[in-house]
Amino acid sequence: MAEKKWITTEHPAIVFEDNSVGRLKKQVWDMTEKELDKVLAEYEIPSPSELGKAGCYIQNTPRVKCIEKRKKNDIVFVPIGCTENHGMHANSGLDTFMVTQILEGVRRYTAKKGYEVNLAFPPLNYGGHPYHHMGMPGTIIMPKEVVEETLIYTMLGLWNDGYRKIIMVNNHGHLWMLESAVQEFMKRFQLPGIFQALDWHRAVREFFFPVNRPNNLETNFIHADESETSVALLLFKEMIDMSVVEDAEGIQFLPEGHFDTSVEPFRRPHRWSEGEGHFAIERFATPQGVVGKPSLSKPEKAKRPIVAILKYLTLLVEQILEVFPAGTVPPVDKVTLRDPKELEPFLKEPFSPGWKSVYELPHVGPFHKL
Repeated sequence: MAEKKWITTEHPAIVFEDNSVGRLKKQVWDMTEKELDKVLAEYEIPSPSELGKAGCYIQNTPRVKCIEKRKKNDIVFVPIGCTENHGMHANSGLDTFMVTQILEGVRRYTAKKGYEVNLAFPPLNYGGHPYHHMGMPGTIIMPKEVVEETLIYTMLGLWNDGYRKIIMVNNHGHLWMLESAVQEFMKRFQLPGIFQALDWHRAVREFFFPVNRPNNLETNFIHADESETSVALLLFKEMIDMSVVEDAEGIQFLPEGHFDTSVEPFRRPHRWSEGEGHFAIERFATPQGVVGKPSLSKPEKAKRPIVAILKYLTLLVEQILEVFPAGTVPPVDKVTLRDPKELEPFLKEPFSPGWKSVYELPHVGPFHKL
């Protein structure tokens, strides 16, 4: 096997794969400030939230228009946020507004290019949380079963409506629940499609590294810190009040090196979510709701990571549609245990002759709910 090729940078810890994703990241890595601003302008970032703007989400668009859009592009982005204390200076809906406004930028850009991606309203306004957030005022925690079942049946309803390429874009520390929902959805229903849970910060983790260059982040991404606050200042500065910002650090009981931080920059043995007890919980260690230095935040510091995720999500849309154009899905006999003939009626356009709803779908295998 040929040796894997890598694209290096001036930072010894940052390399990119020599493929379309890696080359795109390297392009963003090398962009000048002027080039970053040009990309942001193409995506109309920043812009006001479009959750209440007609024609932007499936739920605020006339159905006739939704069907028209879907026949050109049947990919749907499902933004996943939460309600969580992000310090006195920030809004508790920060995660939700962060991910929705990123996806709204991608929607605007793809609409101008003629293949507008679909957006669904956030199915989780509160979200699941890791144990160490317990007890924090402003943080509202749903049981993992509520989170997973909500996502599973959101996916099922979207699939039934013809959106058979479903990408949940996560902006919060409950990724394992999203991953579980994708796996359980497939075990339970065995439907063909493209189904992904994408943690967007980790998808472009290289751009959250502290690097010695102008307008770059100075600290590693943890929580409600320089990284998150800089992104918020770029996307929705009116929801942030920097006059009351406080910095705070957690309390670690074990030597560092075992558990990584939010975007896993150090490649440590454990992801941050793989344990508890080795550090003090938020209520006692950082009641400020902050872990890091949001006082260092500036909107300019968020430009490169935001450009990176906008460009990556656009590439993802384009490459999915190139392999599976609107109205097509991966081969039934290669991605499910179902009989392709039996599934034919369910794959038809909703309400077309011979169509059947997934709510009439026969159960297959041992994992369906009785």
